[in-house]
Amino acid sequence: MSHHVVANYMIHTLLHGCRITFFIAIFPLLVVGASLNVASAATVMVATYEGVINPVTAEYFQSVLDEAVESNAHLLVFQLDTPGGLDTSMRLIIKEINASPVPVVVFVSPNGGRAASAGVFITMAAHVAAMAHGTNIGAAHPVAMGGGEMDKVMKAKVENDAVAYIKSIAEKRGRNAEWAEDAVRKSVSVTEKEALELGVIDLVVADLNELLVAIDGREVETATGTVVLKTKDVHLQDVPMTWRFEFLKVLSDPNIAYILMTIGTIGIIAELYSPGMILPGVVGAVSLILAFYSFQTLPINYAGLLLMMLGVVLLILEMQMFSYGLLSIGGIAAMILGSVMLMNGGAEFQKVSLSVILPVVLVFAGFILLLTGLAVKSFRRRPVTGAEALVGMTVLAKTDLDLEGQVWLKEGGELWNATSDVPIRVGQEADVTAVKGLRLLVTQHDKAKEGESST
Repeated sequence: MSHHVVANYMIHTLLHGCRITFFIAIFPLLVVGASLNVASAATVMVATYEGVINPVTAEYFQSVLDEAVESNAHLLVFQLDTPGGLDTSMRLIIKEINASPVPVVVFVSPNGGRAASAGVFITMAAHVAAMAHGTNIGAAHPVAMGGGEMDKVMKAKVENDAVAYIKSIAEKRGRNAEWAEDAVRKSVSVTEKEALELGVIDLVVADLNELLVAIDGREVETATGTVVLKTKDVHLQDVPMTWRFEFLKVLSDPNIAYILMTIGTIGIIAELYSPGMILPGVVGAVSLILAFYSFQTLPINYAGLLLMMLGVVLLILEMQMFSYGLLSIGGIAAMILGSVMLMNGGAEFQKVSLSVILPVVLVFAGFILLLTGLAVKSFRRRPVTGAEALVGMTVLAKTDLDLEGQVWLKEGGELWNATSDVPIRVGQEADVTAVKGLRLLVTQHDKAKEGESST
């Protein structure tokens, strides 16, 4: 009986050991298999941009596309909602798309989004152009930068250049070149359904998931050849804008640029008014640097900038001379006119809002008037330190003053040499009229003035 128990125990132990050994042997294979399954799933990178096309947009798109190429991504989906933007930035993005080995899908979304002006060019340049429901595309006529009007010759040159560019893009991707020309010359705009019917885009889908299903198996031509899209069971990798890009995007807003310029000007003036405060000067300098960066991404009207500078000068002059408010009125008027003209491009997104201009100008004018009031108050106040502070004080004759003698300063108890144009006897009071070096000029004390000050 005991031999039977021992045998069973040995068999049980042996089987248990075999199970452990088998698990140890098979576990690495399971891990490797799981890793291979994850690795085999194609990566689709997704970037989203909403706003004006500017240098920040171009840099963001380039960084995302570079990351897609380096990580060997299968596809890049660029979700776009834009009112348009700068021609130079738009062309940089299109150059990146044309030179990319990774297929680029431009998806105009979400519902209510649009691809206007520069957005039309970018959408039509994509390997696959798609739009969500409730979106629109078009109105790509070029506008003058800086708020000025182009003459007929220049207008024709710019328009023809834009037409040639968008037609070449449309023909390269097999899209409707005739409509593309109308979008530039006539500013036509269409809905997503009309765009699909006209052959402007390839797809209309509800969302990103439907887009990936719809383009599966589609062939596209990239810079390195034909690519067959395989977008089922892919791994989606979202690439949001970093804090740096978000910060630069905020700076490219004309309203923010205008406010920064005003803050910078106020800070510098405050530092000049009261040297050594440091903080206003630092804040002002930083704000002006950021404002100048913003101006690089915006159409600036230099006549408007000069008017604003004139307004600032007039308001500063109000601090130095008294014009009964005429300089202040002129300065405020010049600042308002200059602000309206400063960034007055053809598109709304290139302009400074009037609801921003008025309060900013009023705050700036109020600040200058406050400094003016402080300056006037300081000018009228009698000096409290230095030799000038002694003028008007009462002294007591220590010796007889027959032209020269010594006096006690009643406020402070100091002994001074003094000169008087009239005789003053010991113990008599006298008033200080001037200070020359270490000698006081005094005259007989004015008792009537003392009586006035006591009433």
